[in-house]
Amino acid sequence: MDPAREKAEAEAFLHSLINKTLRVHTTDSRIFVGTFKCTDPKSNVILAMTHEYRPPSIDKVGEAAAHSGDDAVKMNMTSRYLGLIKRATTTEEENATFQNPVIRGFNPDPTVCVVPATETAPTTYFLSTSTFEYFPGCAIYASTDLVNWRLTGHALTRWSQIEMRTIEPGAGSWASTLRYRPREKRWYLANGLYQRYRPSTGERIFPRGFYVYTDNIWDENAWSDPVYFDNPGFDQDLLWDNDGKVYLSTTTRLAGRPADSKLKNFAIHVSEIDLATGRTLTPHRVIRASPHGVAEGSHILCRGRYYYLFAAEGGTEAGHQETTDSDMVQRESQGKPLWYNGPDEVVQWTGHADIFEDGKGRWWSVFLGVRPAKVDGKYLEPQLGRETFLVKIDWVDDWPVFNDGKNITLRTQGRTAVKQLLAQRKPGDVTWQAALDRPELELGWYQKNTPLKQSYTLVERLDHLRLYGNCYNLWSPEAPAILLRKQSLYTETFSAKLHFHHRKSGYEAGIVLWWNQYSFASIGIRLVATDDNDAHRKTVAFREPTGKAGDFKVSSHGAVAAGAAETAVLSVEAHPASYRLKVAFGGEERSFDVAAQTLTVTPPVGGAFCGAMFGIYSLGMDPADFSDIKIRET
Repeated sequence: MDPAREKAEAEAFLHSLINKTLRVHTTDSRIFVGTFKCTDPKSNVILAMTHEYRPPSIDKVGEAAAHSGDDAVKMNMTSRYLGLIKRATTTEEENATFQNPVIRGFNPDPTVCVVPATETAPTTYFLSTSTFEYFPGCAIYASTDLVNWRLTGHALTRWSQIEMRTIEPGAGSWASTLRYRPREKRWYLANGLYQRYRPSTGERIFPRGFYVYTDNIWDENAWSDPVYFDNPGFDQDLLWDNDGKVYLSTTTRLAGRPADSKLKNFAIHVSEIDLATGRTLTPHRVIRASPHGVAEGSHILCRGRYYYLFAAEGGTEAGHQETTDSDMVQRESQGKPLWYNGPDEVVQWTGHADIFEDGKGRWWSVFLGVRPAKVDGKYLEPQLGRETFLVKIDWVDDWPVFNDGKNITLRTQGRTAVKQLLAQRKPGDVTWQAALDRPELELGWYQKNTPLKQSYTLVERLDHLRLYGNCYNLWSPEAPAILLRKQSLYTETFSAKLHFHHRKSGYEAGIVLWWNQYSFASIGIRLVATDDNDAHRKTVAFREPTGKAGDFKVSSHGAVAAGAAETAVLSVEAHPASYRLKVAFGGEERSFDVAAQTLTVTPPVGGAFCGAMFGIYSLGMDPADFSDIKIRET
């Protein structure tokens, strides 16, 4: 829009508000209601005949809860008459911005629970994201300020919890719901595991969801084995009602769907369950069927007198949007998008929201979104995957307003100033360095599918990660010997040093730029046979995707004697629209470029719901030693 026209329209809008009653919500949870008169030269709002409303203090709420014997209490706001006021933007509000996404890289479908403050610990937030075909499953993050998050473990870490053998890309562990029950001092995580997901042929086996629980969320090995539900579906949510009943909501296909329907007809169903056994107590009923054909990601919230159903609709791509319904609050916008970031915006695909109240009575939401790179005026497939975004929520007449009613941007208005560690990073910083001086693998490494046996060790060679190959290659539906880490920036470099121990022709080890088994790029050192009495030589092996799923171009470069004990230096440089894989070996340096669009192709089965990852691999039965593994911002 022309700037002069935009200014004229803004002034006309302000004139239209003169002498009308405005409700102004501040970041410290106060509300001012008064008659709008004007703005001053600094854009401060001038209100006349103004009343100020304040929420009760945390202490007052605690006293009321203790008196009533119930965690949920209803209290009136306090008010006073102020008359003529100037509502100025405070310095704190001006500085209370942060950068989204708050958890970068492949971290979709976030769900949050809140652990109240104690005498010795502040209010702590725990967040889980989907992991799909990767092991361990259901990442768990922790934060005390909502902006800085730290990976603390995973809920699904053993075979009895998450058995994934030859599942397709995009199958496995889907969206969860994470909840904390203060009276029990117990965490619950509801989840579902797709073992077969082939939407291109209409072949989906809806999983029987389950929940796991723990009394110590800081110990990822403390989570229980699954308690399975009866009702099939995906995106499981649990609601504990005030009367002690527990309800399961989940998404499955509508019964009686017409055979010629052009829609998926996935709807949200709810039923009462017996939590101890997972048994269904009441027939499930439909509570949301979307006109777009897909309603998913349900979270049911009880706030005050009302229940709210939050749901994601339109799929998780360009049409993704978040809606809400209430059983009693009637709105013209009910069932319509709470906001919609379109395909021409910097942030896209937003939705799959969970909402929660912080320790000060303020409301927030986390949800997935993408920030695709733009090249030649066109947005590319977002190779970082779906990331976790955070915005504040204000309740206006018992209706949630996300992000001040604005669409989602990277720079986001918060409530108080928080130093965001991610925003302090600068090019050249080492953002992660593998800890190789401990006996256990650190958090943040993932394997494709559930491995049959452990393929790595950190104790056999000092300051090295030793990776033993197995009988499966990188393009196998099974679990190869591969360790992966999520790419979190468009401009970063993953690097490692490799010491090659293989003794048989065809054995190989190196690093990989991973999308899924049907599309990846790898560069490594391979042992090849020569014509000289079964002698072997080491050569650089490069695989690159061609842009067609499952098709790779393979090439070999240079050669040194098999007995050479030389270390290879390998790296993947990430750029917004491309990658460069490099190797220094045998006295030579080589590099190979891969376009991001060539990497991010749709698999022939399953779906591409994850993001690009960096990793190390070993093919064959002999070990490969890796050292100096790190990621540097570029």
